[in-house]
Amino acid sequence: MATVGEQLKAAREAQRLTVTQVADVTKIRSDHIRAIDSGNYDVFSAPVYIRGFVRTYAMALKLDPAQILAQLNLELAEAGCQTQPPFQAHASGILDSAMFHVSTAGRRMVLPVIAGVLLLVGAASGWLLWNHYQKRSPLAGLGPGLYQAQPDPGETLPLPPPRR
Repeated sequence: MATVGEQLKAAREAQRLTVTQVADVTKIRSDHIRAIDSGNYDVFSAPVYIRGFVRTYAMALKLDPAQILAQLNLELAEAGCQTQPPFQAHASGILDSAMFHVSTAGRRMVLPVIAGVLLLVGAASGWLLWNHYQKRSPLAGLGPGLYQAQPDPGETLPLPPPRR
């Protein structure tokens, strides 16, 4: 039985399509189409890209994508590529959970919460400032209330120097 790449290449050639024409229709790079045609899957960084490109390529050639993908999965398994990525549970903390709920909440819920937080911050700041100024003495920073005489009581106003 022909490989997936050979089947796709034969179907493309039977429809008299060039690699660049298929690339224009599918928006897949032409070097990726050539790699699929030749069965060189090492060009792709992950099997998910191979499956997506092969599905798009098969649909553009009006082939059955389910049948092509089933055969592709067999070829990838024989080649040693993982058919499914390993699932690793991520331990989420309180911050992760809060950020998830904030990101999934709509604007109608988030905007009132933000407004409420800003109102609380403003009220707390106002109370702290009012409390600070209530404790401060109103006479702090004032100088003596009486007139202080000059050390030399002889002259009260400075006179200009005499002219010569």
